Amino acid sequence: MSEHPVTPAYAFDPELAELAALSVSAPPTSAVEARETTAAMLAMLSIDLDLSDLDVDDRTIPGPPGDPDVTVRVYSPKVRATNTVPAILYIHGGGFFVGSIDTEHGGSARLAQELGVVVVSVEYRLAPEHPFPAGLEDCFAALVWLHDQADALGVDPARVAINGGSAGGGLAAGLALLARDRGGPAICFQCLGIPELDDTLETPSMQRFFDTPMWSRPQAVQSWQWYLGDAYGTDDVSPYAAPFRATDLAGLPPAYVSTMEFDPLRDEGIIYALRMLAAGVSVELHSFPGTFHGSAMVTSAAVTQRSGVETMTVLRRALGLEGH
Repeated sequence: MSEHPVTPAYAFDPELAELAALSVSAPPTSAVEARETTAAMLAMLSIDLDLSDLDVDDRTIPGPPGDPDVTVRVYSPKVRATNTVPAILYIHGGGFFVGSIDTEHGGSARLAQELGVVVVSVEYRLAPEHPFPAGLEDCFAALVWLHDQADALGVDPARVAINGGSAGGGLAAGLALLARDRGGPAICFQCLGIPELDDTLETPSMQRFFDTPMWSRPQAVQSWQWYLGDAYGTDDVSPYAAPFRATDLAGLPPAYVSTMEFDPLRDEGIIYALRMLAAGVSVELHSFPGTFHGSAMVTSAAVTQRSGVETMTVLRRALGLEGH
């Protein structure tokens, strides 16, 4: 494979072209610097949020055995349609090395508001300081806590879904595998948005897209190097870290998988969805045309709004909220 490919032309949706032109696709030199830049950029998406209809509470919960406690942010509707409501465990994105419960505060709040459910957003440990399995085990601890506190939170434990985008989608997929293999806690649905699943970096989209906006092959390489540490590039990579490596996908929760046309992660999401289907898992798959990784930041674009409505519709159905 050539390390100097010919740059392809990208037929971006016209409403996304301005963001595409402004977006950087080079890998960061420092995880700390990347976190600061990402926090500043994404904070704008949470400006002027009206949270008057929610109780929002940061809590410290027990971490994995022998590891530090974990912070979660709980979003709970002040007015509920029923005494107990479904819940969503929200796992933020960021290439396993950036992001926080603050950077995706707005997204978590909107899920709670529009669906009328409890949302628990988890502040998992980040690479490279904390490579796999630290972040995934923190997510598992949050899932255990959510189930243990279901009565106190007013949550129906039979209707707990997991939701994540990008690296958060990869962590959600890994969490579904881990919970299945550990015999619980139960997950009724997995919502995987533009998931980062494959450390082998061999799909056609990953090999082609070296300079796509927001996320590119060089960034993916660095992401996996930091997340996997010494295991990167070896046969010792766990399928819980890179779910694309999993050979047995039977018995997983039903899933929704979304991908973007000009995203290096596109094909691994599509292939993973097809593999789940082949294993008997109920899966809905949608690849949105003219889009790229992170293009949903253009909230006014028609394709962004369409994808947002679809996600809410899928979650409403999966959580048994139709008619409410």
